[in-house]
Amino acid sequence: MLFSAIVFTCGCQVGDRPRLRFGYYPTSTIGTTFLDPNNLGKHSFGSTLFEKDGIVYTCKAGHIDIIHVRIAGDWTRYLTGQTRKCLMRDQAGFSFKFQPDNSMYHISFEYPDNWNNLTKEEKSKIADEVSISMGKYLSFTAITWHEILTWFGYKCVGFFPEYPSAFSWEDSFSNLLGTRIAEKALADSKHSYDEAITIALNEELKELGVQPKRTARMASEKVRGKWFDGQLLYMVDMRKRNFDIGLDDGFVTPTIIDGIDGCDCAEPRSDPVPRLDSLANYGFAVKLQIEPREWEKDKILKVVYPDANQRKKYVEPSIHFAGILNHIKQEAQQHGYAFK
Repeated sequence: MLFSAIVFTCGCQVGDRPRLRFGYYPTSTIGTTFLDPNNLGKHSFGSTLFEKDGIVYTCKAGHIDIIHVRIAGDWTRYLTGQTRKCLMRDQAGFSFKFQPDNSMYHISFEYPDNWNNLTKEEKSKIADEVSISMGKYLSFTAITWHEILTWFGYKCVGFFPEYPSAFSWEDSFSNLLGTRIAEKALADSKHSYDEAITIALNEELKELGVQPKRTARMASEKVRGKWFDGQLLYMVDMRKRNFDIGLDDGFVTPTIIDGIDGCDCAEPRSDPVPRLDSLANYGFAVKLQIEPREWEKDKILKVVYPDANQRKKYVEPSIHFAGILNHIKQEAQQHGYAFK
């Protein structure tokens, strides 16, 4: 059963929250670490001792931030567990905070009419499928919201500006890849969670055509002056962004760099974003509301609710993300940024 892998592997209990991690920029600047893809270490939900984190380059997905992959994977695992616990207790919903942000996420469920007539085993089987769908969806949504916050000026590391990292060209696909890898790991009954994530990560990178460490740095240097300028992390002028979160076609298409040795004729691999079809298939309905609590909340809520008399204190991603992204794209265009 899927949930046995979630609860009893890796030495982590379902209630454990993922630890805080901070990502890298895909730029060849001081402070960025490029990785040897054959030496990424062992994934660790609970500590930093065994992991190697930084940037790699792949033929089919361009630069990938391994930390973002790990973040999305661990939050998928955590939110899968929280969802399943909620469903098996017949609770109306649950709330959580995504570190390091201050926003609150509120999830509410409407159960199928026959839910109370099902046996515990029947509920468990349905909850397994529904919870992984929710875990992937919530994780990808929360990390996307973090990108939105940083675009509007949010800083989670002291006074260091994070605006350059908002929707940088590798972010969205790295985040999505993490949810995909977590799904594989949670279905792996032969290995602990940490081992399963390590295996799935290496498999996915191989499928994407991961390249040596020197290629990752060379690819970044190839777009210096076009996609970015600067020599120091946090002091980068990031001119290339990728705002694709699947709103148009349901897929995220990564940004690749032309003319990379070893990647001749490579085409980007577009991956589907998490969906909640399985919930509807079983008769569930779900509502997700984000309650922003950061200083930047008023800027965002003004975009979502232009009429001050009708302004609310929450954002519904399924309704409001499209409008927010359109606003962000307009600002990016005004700044002369290149984006997709």
